[in-house]
Amino acid sequence: MSKPAYLVVDIKVDDLERMTRYRTIAQEAIAKFGGHYLVRGGTSETLEGQWDPERIVIVRFDSAEIARQFYDSPEYREAKEAREGAGDFQMLLVEGL
Repeated sequence: MSKPAYLVVDIKVDDLERMTRYRTIAQEAIAKFGGHYLVRGGTSETLEGQWDPERIVIVRFDSAEIARQFYDSPEYREAKEAREGAGDFQMLLVEGL
């Protein structure tokens, strides 16, 4: 049985208009691959270390394989193209329980 996997994204937004377009396209791609948002922005507080995220997004997929299929898909490629110059993205794929 596959373990669920999570995309953890730290986003620093530079261009809100491009980011809005990216978000619309990305939502459709995430849904197509059965992903769903667990965290999407909201207030965050650093409890330890120097990490100072602007916007955290966490998306759950049924497996790391499906998350990679999403990330490599033409649908998400379109979203990545739409976000060019919109901000700085740090993205991590991690398997869960």
